[in-house]
Amino acid sequence: MSIDSIIFDLDGTLWNSIAGICEAWKTVLANYPNITTVITPEDMERCMGLPMDEIRKRLFPDLDEKFQIKLLEEFCETEQVFLGEHGGILFPKLEETLKELSKKYKLFIVSNCQDGYIQCFFKAHNLSEYFDDFECWGATGLSKGENNKLIMKRNKLKKPIYVGDTNGDAESAKVAGIPFVYASYGFGNVEEYDYAIDSFEELLTLSNHKTITS
Repeated sequence: MSIDSIIFDLDGTLWNSIAGICEAWKTVLANYPNITTVITPEDMERCMGLPMDEIRKRLFPDLDEKFQIKLLEEFCETEQVFLGEHGGILFPKLEETLKELSKKYKLFIVSNCQDGYIQCFFKAHNLSEYFDDFECWGATGLSKGENNKLIMKRNKLKKPIYVGDTNGDAESAKVAGIPFVYASYGFGNVEEYDYAIDSFEELLTLSNHKTITS
């Protein structure tokens, strides 16, 4: 198998932003004393990889849809300000690995996040130079699999792979018809994959694997 590009999931694959997400929810919910829900890191771990409309339903199942949407809109604005300034926790040797990978492959991000979230990742950590393009649910309303196909078509990719940490990521690769690399250090527990890595920098070893060449 040869590859010409790598498409990455974001949360649980490139960074862990849960602490910042919880802070943003704490700020928003402080304006609504009648809401007693406290969003914990464990809550957010269970939501990672899901589209935003599914996340609001899981976090606030007892609230009506209009109010869920209102809360989510306020949260997204608050979250982007916080993460754009403070960022998240990058996985070890992330930038060094991206720098090396970008010398051989075109790199992309496809996430189920809201529009603006990937830009926060770039802004806070100055990593945009390593990526050729990105796409997300918030911008297109499409599933991760369909956004993978969109990225592939837009950038004329012939042999990409998708790197992610959840079953949803694995499914998105299947929808796009491309190999899936499971980031086992992330949030999910995936059983079906083409390759697995235990650390982000292991992608350098994987890219030199005898069955994967540029």
